[in-house]
Amino acid sequence: MKAVFLGFALSLFAASVLAQQPAPLQVDGPASPQPWQRYRGWNPTHWDNFNTLANPKATPAHGAEIAVGEIVGDPVKGQKLAFDRSRGGGCLACHVMGPATAETPGNVGPDLSEIGNTGRTDQWLFNYIVDPRVYNANSVMPPWGKHGFYNEAEIRDIVAFLKTLKTPAKFADPLDDPAKRPRPVEDRDYLDPFVNPAADHIETGANLFKKVGPNGKACITCHATPEASFKRWAVEMPKWEPRLKKVLGAEEFIARHAKATMDADYLMETAANIDLSVYLHSLANGEAIKVDLSTPEAQAAYERGVKLSQFKVGQFDFACTDCHGQAANKWLRGQWLGEPKGQFDHFPVWRTSRNEIWDIRKRFQWCNVQVRANELPPDAVEYGELELYLRKVNEGQKLAAPNIRH
Repeated sequence: MKAVFLGFALSLFAASVLAQQPAPLQVDGPASPQPWQRYRGWNPTHWDNFNTLANPKATPAHGAEIAVGEIVGDPVKGQKLAFDRSRGGGCLACHVMGPATAETPGNVGPDLSEIGNTGRTDQWLFNYIVDPRVYNANSVMPPWGKHGFYNEAEIRDIVAFLKTLKTPAKFADPLDDPAKRPRPVEDRDYLDPFVNPAADHIETGANLFKKVGPNGKACITCHATPEASFKRWAVEMPKWEPRLKKVLGAEEFIARHAKATMDADYLMETAANIDLSVYLHSLANGEAIKVDLSTPEAQAAYERGVKLSQFKVGQFDFACTDCHGQAANKWLRGQWLGEPKGQFDHFPVWRTSRNEIWDIRKRFQWCNVQVRANELPPDAVEYGELELYLRKVNEGQKLAAPNIRH
C-alpha cells in the first residue's frame, strides 16, 4: 500500500514539475507562410512610399503652407469630387456637407454645411485639403493633396464648392443624420451555429485537438482534460516569451507548439490554426481578460505597443488612435467606430462582410490595408506588441468567442 501511495505521490510530483516547465516551442523560423502573400480578394496595391508599423520613416513630412490668392474653381466639379467614394471614401465619409449631402454621411469631422459663412480664407481651405498637418499635426484628416488623392486643380474645385456651403443640411430619413443614427448593438447568439457559422468550428477544433500528428502524438496526449487546463489560457494571452524575445499570441503559440510537440504544420492563418484557436478560446468563455506585465521586458513591449497604436501609417496617414481615439463613438459613413475597450473580447470572430473567421492579427492586417499601408506577416513583432497593448486595454472584459461582427 505504501509503495502504491508513494508511486502516486511521485507521479503527482512529476506532473507538477512538468506543469511548471515552459511549453515546448519551435523557436527558429517564421510561424506564418513565407514569403508572406496578401490574401486573395484584398486590395492588391502596395504602398511602398508610405509608413508601415515596421517602417516609420517612409512617409514624406508635410511642407510649409502654400501661398495662394483667391481661388476660382468649378463648384459643380468640386461637389462631384467631394461626394465621390472612389477616391478613398470621399469627404462624406467624415462630414455632413449641406442640403445636397448624400445618404449616410459620417460625423468624424465637423459638419461643413455652413463653412462658407465662417470666414475661412481660400488659402486656409486649400492648404487644409492639401495637407492638414500644416495647421494640425494630429489631424485625423488625410493629406489629400500631399499623398496624391487629388491634384491641385481638383483641390481648387473642392474649395470652390466649400465656399458655396451656407445652409444647414436636412435629412428626410433620420438614419442619414449621423447625430441621430442609433448606435449598433450586437445581441446575436454567438454560440448558435445557425446564427454564427464560426460556432461550428468549435467542434472542428475539438476534433483537431484529438488528431494525431506526424510523430504519433496529439494535443490530447499531453492535455487530457482541456476544459480544465485551458480554462484561462486564452484570456492570459498574449504574453512575453523570453525564448523568442517577443510577444507571443495564441495563434503563434499554436503554430510553434504544434511543430515542437507533434511535428504538425499549423501555421498562422491556416484553417487548422484558426480552428484550434476557436476551440481553445471557447474553453475560456466567460473568463476575465488578464495581462501579465510583471517583467521589465513585458512592460517595455506594452509601452511600445501603446506607441504603435499612435503611429500614423499608409497613404491615409491614420493611426489606430485616430479611428478608435479621436474619432471613437462616431460614424465613418455607415460604420460605427468603437473605442479600444470592447475591441478584443470577441476574437476570433466571424466577419459577415467577408464570410470567414478572423483572428486579431488578420484584423490588424485588414486595418493596415484599409488605410493603404502595406500589412506585415501575422507573426510580426509589431503586431504582437500592438496585441499586448489592446489586450491590456480590454483587461477585465469577459471573453465571448468565437463571436460575430460585420
